[in-house]
This record gives sequence, structure tokens and C-alpha cells, in this order.
Amino acid sequence: MDYEKNAKLIKALSDPNRLKIIDILSCGEKCACDLLEHFKFTQPTLSHHMKVLIDCNLVGARKEGLWNYYYLKINNCNKLTLFLMNLITETDDCICKEVHEI
Repeated sequence: MDYEKNAKLIKALSDPNRLKIIDILSCGEKCACDLLEHFKFTQPTLSHHMKVLIDCNLVGARKEGLWNYYYLKINNCNKLTLFLMNLITETDDCICKEVHEI
């Protein structure tokens, strides 16, 4: 398991505003202006949150004219979900069953 990569994703999601953004984007692609309607912060603050989510590869963006549109990268979201499921589920290859040789 890639603990470093997934820790970065979890850290990105540790902000309640970013969790809300993910929830909104789960309904489909949204324009930045549509996202801003759900928050009491400015466009530069939204841009910061979106940069964090894009940098950790959970959200993608495309530009159309003057507007930025954001969408979930669902495959990467699913990979994070699977990581969390594997993390909390005992399996045959669980880390606690590894034998450490000295």
C-alpha cells in the first residue's frame, strides 16, 4: 500500500470545505461560479481549495472561455475508497501478519 500518496489525499480531504466541494462535484461537473454559491468565501479561496484537490488528483479541471469547470476523477476517488477499505479490513496479507526477520 502506498501510505505516503494516500496520506496526501487524506490530508487534502481533512478540510471541511474541500469535503463539501467533493460532495457537490459528486453530482457532476460544476463551474467555479456554481461552487461559490455554496460557500461564504471568495474566488481566490476557492481557487486555493481547488488547487489542493487537483494537485492530489481527486479533481480535474477544464477551461471554457472565461470559466473553469471542475469534476471528480472518479477512478482516483475509488482507489482512495479501496485503500481505506483495505486499511481497516483484516485480510490474509495484512501488515500485522508480516514476519519481520532480524
